[in-house]
Amino acid sequence: MPVNNGEMYSSCVVSDWNGGHDRVKRQLSVSSDSKLLDDDIREETKVILRPKKPPRPKSEVLLNQGTDHRRTKRFSAFGGDSPFGKTEAYIKLEQLGEGSYATVYKGFSNLQNQVVALKEIRLQEEEGAPFTAIREASLLKELKHANIVTLHDIVHTRETLTFVFEYVHTDLSQYLERHGGGLEARNVRLFLFQLLRGLAYCHKRRVLHRDVKPQNLLISEQGELKLADFGLARAKSVPSHTYSHEVVTLWYRPPDVLLGSTEYSTSLDMWGVGCIFVEMITGMAIFPGVRDTYDQLDKIFKVLGTPVEDEWAGVSQLPGYKQHRIGQYRARRLGLTWPRLHDVLHGETMATALLQLDPTKRLGAEEAMVHAYFTDLPKKLLELPDDVSIFSVEGVQLYPEQYSGIK
Repeated sequence: MPVNNGEMYSSCVVSDWNGGHDRVKRQLSVSSDSKLLDDDIREETKVILRPKKPPRPKSEVLLNQGTDHRRTKRFSAFGGDSPFGKTEAYIKLEQLGEGSYATVYKGFSNLQNQVVALKEIRLQEEEGAPFTAIREASLLKELKHANIVTLHDIVHTRETLTFVFEYVHTDLSQYLERHGGGLEARNVRLFLFQLLRGLAYCHKRRVLHRDVKPQNLLISEQGELKLADFGLARAKSVPSHTYSHEVVTLWYRPPDVLLGSTEYSTSLDMWGVGCIFVEMITGMAIFPGVRDTYDQLDKIFKVLGTPVEDEWAGVSQLPGYKQHRIGQYRARRLGLTWPRLHDVLHGETMATALLQLDPTKRLGAEEAMVHAYFTDLPKKLLELPDDVSIFSVEGVQLYPEQYSGIK
């Protein structure tokens, strides 16, 4: 199962429910660090910048950095004689990658006779388990869906906490890198539908995935897309108040959050969906900020226009709305900036509905699933049980990509 710079499978939150596109490659993930991008964060998260045309960051599932067969006595997190939560249940194979607080291994489950991904989190004696790990575990135990990565087990020792995930061989970032000219239009439709399906499930449960980006979308060999990386997740049973605006990797961060808004809802995720949708069609990130928040805003406003009160009530009151730092631009049709949208039936209208500057006007996940863009998909997909893959429906399949084959 792929990871992002060593922090595998973690991000989400609950809300209060009331062209500028230089051909620059993807920046490193900064959201899945051990520092929480939340209310309790104490430092500004540093955006890792990339020089022009660097390769996309490699998900650690493909790094193959060696093997570690050391075993320590484990304590069952489930108690009693359960075979789960015990070291003998899993064989650790090659190391896939290492991050600031976790190492990821390819492994084998003796319980299920299948390959798994083992995310081993190092515990500090004074600090215990990172809070991101606790969030990830608590949420994934409750979120059971075909388009959300499955947490099989948790193994606990005095030194480590290991999450046992289903193994998925690549992610959308790698997939886009291999097929650099943009994806097959029918595959874009399938990937987008699955992303919306997973998010709609989360949003119904008052959970937001606050880090929607290609590195956090796993892709199986069959073409199944799974939301991963839930370490930033927050789920509350009552409407929440304000949240940190330091969420979402810069390129996929919505303008309201870039401007300092801390009161947001499911619209946060939907902006990222819009960015990814156009990126799948064009083959490149659409708003690749390279300096700071205002550079990111500038790239957005050059396409969508600089927002004014008449179009977005309250925008001028946001803490980051500083006239001297914001360029003044008129909105353009998305098809003029990204002509390939015209090659996809209803592609421009879908992108426009998702990429709304005013968060209250952005299309929701459930709404988007019945958009005209999906007319060609079988209606049966809307009726599937949560745990059933869309590929169980006759005629639904991943198509060969135009630019290269799937590795």
